[in-house]
Amino acid sequence: MFKDKNLLVTGGTGSIGSSICNYFNNNGCKDIYSTTTNLNKVRDDQAYIKFKEINLNNIENINLDELFDIDIDFLVLNAGLNKDNIFLRMSSEDWNSVINVNLNSSFHLLKYCVKKMVKKKFGRIVFISSVVAYTGNPGQANYTASKAAISGLVKSLALELSSRNITVNSIAPGFISSNMTDKLNDDQKNAILGRIPMKKLGNSDDIAKAVGFLCSENANYITGQTLHVNGGLALI
Repeated sequence: MFKDKNLLVTGGTGSIGSSICNYFNNNGCKDIYSTTTNLNKVRDDQAYIKFKEINLNNIENINLDELFDIDIDFLVLNAGLNKDNIFLRMSSEDWNSVINVNLNSSFHLLKYCVKKMVKKKFGRIVFISSVVAYTGNPGQANYTASKAAISGLVKSLALELSSRNITVNSIAPGFISSNMTDKLNDDQKNAILGRIPMKKLGNSDDIAKAVGFLCSENANYITGQTLHVNGGLALI
């Protein structure tokens, strides 16, 4: 499905990022590149991924042309950071670092990739947002703000780039099974499941398949949209 195409995904060592890379690899993607904050996080089964160690909080000082000397067909902006606290106790450092990683780093990666996509008149850009961007969440003002901003960015970029056969969309996951949810006790898990109409957590493969759909020929006429993958948690 993705023969002769190249993918760049940020945060490829996390559960969602790893599933995205695996899905594209299983569907014939030529080369898969990913960023990571620590190469020691790379697993043995991820040898097919070309990882680049990048601090996304400092990406404006990195020469991306030297780091990724390739044409990118699919750009998936998945890496995310959260530093939770109630707003009155949130430090400027925690606010700025979350905004930098979740939002500002996308600006620099987009500037690099979009130039190449415009030149060859093809590209698929997918942001990984969050359900809390649309519902809000106490204790996550920085994270929620960074994810909510993606909605406006997606729409503006879609309007600018659609004539060049470049689509721009986002996916807003709900509660996804992960190492974090595995640590919850039964009461905490039941409280979460009680809010989800489908009464189950999603998994990272659900998000990977949604990304694959938006990058496939089946989604050629879809741009500027957010695909909500949340089991009915928030019916936007």
